[in-house]
Amino acid sequence: MDFAPTEEQSAIFDMAYAFGQDQIAPFAQSWEEQGTIPKGLWPKVAELGLGGIYVSEDHGGSGLSRLDATMVFEALSMACPSVASFLSIHNMCGGMIDKFGSAEAKAKWLPRMCRMETMFSYCLTEPGSGSDAAALRTRAVPGDDGYVLTGTKAFISGGGYSDAYLAMVRTGDDGPKGISAIVVEAGTEGLSFGGQEKKMGWRAQPTAQVQFDACAVPAGHLIGEEGRGFSYAMAGLDGGRLNIAASALGGAQAALNAGLSYAGDRKAFGKSIDQFQALQFKLADMEIKLQAARVFLRQAAWKLDSAAPDATKYCAMAKVFVTDVAFDVANEALQIHGGYGYLADYGIEKIVRDLRVHQILEGTNEIMRVIVSRHLISEHAG
Repeated sequence: MDFAPTEEQSAIFDMAYAFGQDQIAPFAQSWEEQGTIPKGLWPKVAELGLGGIYVSEDHGGSGLSRLDATMVFEALSMACPSVASFLSIHNMCGGMIDKFGSAEAKAKWLPRMCRMETMFSYCLTEPGSGSDAAALRTRAVPGDDGYVLTGTKAFISGGGYSDAYLAMVRTGDDGPKGISAIVVEAGTEGLSFGGQEKKMGWRAQPTAQVQFDACAVPAGHLIGEEGRGFSYAMAGLDGGRLNIAASALGGAQAALNAGLSYAGDRKAFGKSIDQFQALQFKLADMEIKLQAARVFLRQAAWKLDSAAPDATKYCAMAKVFVTDVAFDVANEALQIHGGYGYLADYGIEKIVRDLRVHQILEGTNEIMRVIVSRHLISEHAG
């Protein structure tokens, strides 16, 4: 058992961290205020091989592992969790197409995804189906040489911004076995978007409803087989949950680092506040929590890479633990800053706002506990 990152993994982390500090961190506050991420960023990301992190090299990807990916997103999130998480969603789509798509679908979508000429959004949640994702109502019926989609997706990162949308739609009966995965390109007739949502955090990410009104797409836009979309979506979410956890971890680490710097500079009662034992204990608890979260996250990623039978349980457990811990640590970092932590100029309140949603999306932490308990009871029953 070796807990040390390989030399290659350390280099990947350092590359992503340096890029984030140079190309993202200086602009994160202004992008949040603008409510968008400049599209000129993505070709630079693609040059690093981060447009198709676990897409096979045959299709222009980097062919990295899920463990490697957690390091990428942790490092990038130390610059901005919102931007890093948006990239993780694009990569989740790429991973699903690489794993489940036909040879034709891979050839059509993956090279452009990896070059980030085509930015992807993931469309599962609907106004009436969030945690109960299998109850989705967006329907795709046979049309002229393809499908006609009708329905609405909600809370879509990149709604109205992305170039393509990987949508889970109902092609069959009620329940999970009636769901398929279909790609809809921006500009398709019948595709429209709601207004941009006003959010607590992740404000740099454009977020909107995605609406299909008799939206016709070719048959070749089906990913994999009809009726298998829900299983593809759940498989994609195992990795997506790790990435969301990694992004929370990176944001929390940045918050702790800022708290340490502030505590060393801030003077009260004749000395820097990091010399008070009460604050030292707080800092120690924050470090303990993040180190435990990091080990747990990387174990879950290793399980997923190894196709372990309990990988889904571990991904769910890691998602709960890491995102809960990360939010708590960021909130404690704000407390260390006192009144200054409440001001936007210090960047801590942004991290707190950004990390709150990590406990909700890619499956709420309550649903993660349902997954864990079901696995636990099943394992006990034998």
